Amino acid sequence: MARDLLSPEVRERIARLDVMAQGLVEGPISGQHKSPFQGFSVEFAQHREYTWGDELRHIDWKVFARTDRYFVKQYEEETNLAATFVVDASESMAYQGERAHCSKYEVAATLTAGLSFLLTRRQDTCGLVLFDDTVRLRTPHSAHPAQLRLMVKTLAEAELLGEHGQPNVLGPLAEELPRRGVVVIASDLFFEPEAFLEGLRHLRHRGHEVICFHTLDPDELDFPFDETTRFEGLEGLPHLLAEPRSLRAGYLEALRAFQAKVQEGCQRAGADYVLVDTSVHPGQTLARYLNLRKQRSHRRG
Repeated sequence: MARDLLSPEVRERIARLDVMAQGLVEGPISGQHKSPFQGFSVEFAQHREYTWGDELRHIDWKVFARTDRYFVKQYEEETNLAATFVVDASESMAYQGERAHCSKYEVAATLTAGLSFLLTRRQDTCGLVLFDDTVRLRTPHSAHPAQLRLMVKTLAEAELLGEHGQPNVLGPLAEELPRRGVVVIASDLFFEPEAFLEGLRHLRHRGHEVICFHTLDPDELDFPFDETTRFEGLEGLPHLLAEPRSLRAGYLEALRAFQAKVQEGCQRAGADYVLVDTSVHPGQTLARYLNLRKQRSHRRG
């Protein structure tokens, strides 16, 4: 009989993440998205003759005017999707302030599990990469019904101990992925932004759709501290005893500049940038984003 290596704490994390993933689908985004990633891979592929049941909005009326026959447009999205989730498992992701729904890592993991739930339900393939200053763990792509459970287990078991350093994760990943798909990145991005943006541009150059969930705690977004505070260093940095009021203006200016650089870099590369506030329930964040994608897809259609 195999020995059970899972502690009660890990079991509880797995169960909670599993429930939250399903809750995202059954709650805020229930019934809204037959194809949750509709619009990710919408490059025109070819025409085919209209058949009973095809949506009329896909008929190419210009072709009808020339040929007097009905043809519909087929897009890349009609093939099975390959999604790769790249989740930051460095120590800074463990932070959780008083106003946060949960830690940054738990929010990132829940978004990953929720999207994976939607994808595996429609037989798309999902894979997982956990990284800190290097790739730590991989879950190979699969559309097997057990894939979601494996990914949830991997996410729940992860220990957040590593440092960011200068991660070179996205560039090699772009070369390794077997075919074009969707790459979903969930991280606080607390590393040199240009290194991240270079990897992101590499992914886009290889034809991948990219979504960046920039996951930050409200304490990091507005720096609410007033009294003399001892800030605990993470990822190898020393502790700091400081007067927050003297630091607030400079900190917020630096944060806004950092966020603007990342957001602009994503937009220039044609990637989606989503600021994730961990005081907002992950289900609301995910529902809002998918609705925006759906609206954008309809405008293009």
